[in-house]
Amino acid sequence: MARIDLDLAHSYQPDPRQDADYALLPLKMSFADGGAYALLGPSGCGKTTMLNIMSGLLAPSRGTVRFDGKDVAQLSPQQRNIAQVFQFPVIYDTMTVADNLAFPLRNRKMPEDQIRKRVGEIAEMLELSGQLGRRAADLTADAKQKISLGRGLVRPDVSAVLFDEPLTVIDPHLKWQLRRKLKQIHHELKLTLIYVTHDQVEALTFAEQVIVMTRGKAVQVGSADALFERPQHTFVGHFIGSPGMNFLPARARGRALDVAGRTLALPPGLALPEGELKLGIRPEYVALTAAEDPAALPVTVAQALDIGTHVLVTGQCGELKIKARLNPELEAPRCGDTAWLRVIGPHTCFYQNEELIP
Repeated sequence: MARIDLDLAHSYQPDPRQDADYALLPLKMSFADGGAYALLGPSGCGKTTMLNIMSGLLAPSRGTVRFDGKDVAQLSPQQRNIAQVFQFPVIYDTMTVADNLAFPLRNRKMPEDQIRKRVGEIAEMLELSGQLGRRAADLTADAKQKISLGRGLVRPDVSAVLFDEPLTVIDPHLKWQLRRKLKQIHHELKLTLIYVTHDQVEALTFAEQVIVMTRGKAVQVGSADALFERPQHTFVGHFIGSPGMNFLPARARGRALDVAGRTLALPPGLALPEGELKLGIRPEYVALTAAEDPAALPVTVAQALDIGTHVLVTGQCGELKIKARLNPELEAPRCGDTAWLRVIGPHTCFYQNEELIP
């Protein structure tokens, strides 16, 4: 396993002149030896470009890629000792499951008794033990991708295992099981795992640290809790959560905040820079309250969806929409009702130029 340090930028154009020309804007990032990471973001944000630069499939336009302090930017994937698992299965259909798993080890001349032991361990972890003698061609797409995962995990001396959306072809019911298995394997084998996905559930349940990316830039690195509670950028607030964070244009003025034509009181001890900003609050932390509440906005209920575990209310306040996840045991407002929603509290965040105000 290795510590990976990136200090680079990449463009697919020969002479990049502006930010839009870059697939990866200049960045510095480190992945600790034995850590579990996810690169999370929408399609085209630079996730796979970063992964392919780490693996050696792509050379960065400029900068360095260091494994344990050694610059490997010009080395091949084989020289870097990287295992990579792709979106679709990469296996040998004519071989058995056991031979597919053993292939990377035989290439490295590992003794057969050690190969059998290692293949048995990985097959048991991935619940493939009963299929070791079967030809890969006879298996389902789910099972083939499990073999592909196993081929990435089977080498005990690998520097890192890189996953590029490996659960795309997996049945939705099995995705949760495989995510749990990967997490268990990480704890047991202490491998450095880096996982690319656009699915926030996959990223937040698998990784210890999530790198949220947009437009070639890493906007926040943190735990699931940090990304949810304190998004450092409005994009993170939008992207993480279902639904995402509410953002309300506001103006700070002394001890008050003007939102949608109403003046809201700021809690004691909270100081904000004067001028235009955005108030951000998760639907989970928006609460029904009384008209007298100085931190509340009046809304007209446009939609109230009873989802069982909660009622998702969409309120209209002038041009603004505010979403609230309310406890179904409370009397939820109905469409057309006027409700008062508290939007300032301990979980409220404030943003200026899209960045979190400390």
